[in-house]
Amino acid sequence: MKNENWILCPLCRGKTRLKLREDTELKKFPLYCPKCKQETLINVYKLNISVIKEPDAQTQSR
Repeated sequence: MKNENWILCPLCRGKTRLKLREDTELKKFPLYCPKCKQETLINVYKLNISVIKEPDAQTQSR
């Protein structure tokens, strides 16, 4: 059987509702944490999770 791990929230380290397998690949996946109620974009490749940092939206001046 392939190795499986629960995805932990990168902000609060709480367990989410998703599991990863060794062969799972995700790009720009919106991970929602039911504990802290935050959504984070992640990339996953071979059980390595990296968080995507997006710049904050800035207002345009006229």
